[in-house]
Amino acid sequence: MSDTPKPTQIHELGEFGLIKRLTKDFESVNESTILGVGDDAAIIRYDQKSVLVSTDLLIEYIHFDLAYVPLKHLGYKAVVVNLSDICAMNAFPQQITVSLGLSSSFPVEAIEELYEGIKLACKIYGVDLVGGDTTSSRTGLMISVTAMGSAEADKISRRNGAKVGDYVCVTGDFGAAYLGLQILEREKQVWKDNPEMKPQLDGYSYLVERQLKPEARKDVIRLFAEAGVVPNAMIDVSDGLSSDLMHICKQSGVGARLFEENIPINKQAHQVAMEEFKISPTTCALSGGEDYELLFCLSEEDFKKVDEKLDIKLVGRIVDESEGMKLFDPKGQSFDLVAQGWNHF
Repeated sequence: MSDTPKPTQIHELGEFGLIKRLTKDFESVNESTILGVGDDAAIIRYDQKSVLVSTDLLIEYIHFDLAYVPLKHLGYKAVVVNLSDICAMNAFPQQITVSLGLSSSFPVEAIEELYEGIKLACKIYGVDLVGGDTTSSRTGLMISVTAMGSAEADKISRRNGAKVGDYVCVTGDFGAAYLGLQILEREKQVWKDNPEMKPQLDGYSYLVERQLKPEARKDVIRLFAEAGVVPNAMIDVSDGLSSDLMHICKQSGVGARLFEENIPINKQAHQVAMEEFKISPTTCALSGGEDYELLFCLSEEDFKKVDEKLDIKLVGRIVDESEGMKLFDPKGQSFDLVAQGWNHF
């Protein structure tokens, strides 16, 4: 007889019993959290600061595949991609709500594993879980996370503030998350063709981690605050460097020059793109998406304030709208930037 405990079915606990079991170990760490889970609504007080709210919906088979995404990683990522949106406004995330659409076939232990990832993200980023909802789903797992944060009104960065002459800067590197996804999809197909084969992921650790466990750049927002710098415009790169730079340019009414040789690409990503997938590393960086790094515009004066304090790369300049949005290769040839990133429909 097997010693493996029998999975707990959701109906054994009921909705409120499930919520209580999943959230019993969450503790509030922000003074702005007056009341979290357990009532009809959370109570949050921000005094004179501006409140920022962002929501993302992740749907099985559209945004993730449980064939290769561990539930703990999924819970962590679901939180982080929302916190990244708050950071992209130069603000600090403080609370989240989590809502789930669940199939009745999901055992409680599997949902607890998902919540382990949610709890880890809350701990690392110092945010409080203050509510959410659960409901049944006939189309797979659905996760909706709402993130809330605060900032002083004059410290908020939007997409529409880029100015001619600004430096275009980025954190981190680009294209690795996209390549990590291609590797996972490739190994899934190999497994489907031969279930006896084990995934061959040795040598791809950085790429796979960038896909399964991205990070929000809250550290950069803190350093901006310490340096007294507010980016003129900022966005997190979720849809690809090209698409997201175009968002800033269109909303700011400006053009941009992006220099290909300055785009940071991880060595492993460069090698895998060229040797295994036979695609341009630059294409991965421009159109891959899910990097969740920050793309921002700084005046020359502000750039000098943070250049040596932050690990950032100068990748371009903001120009007049009449010059369009161009990519310049190392030979000085220019090409029109096009939006080829993620499209939900």
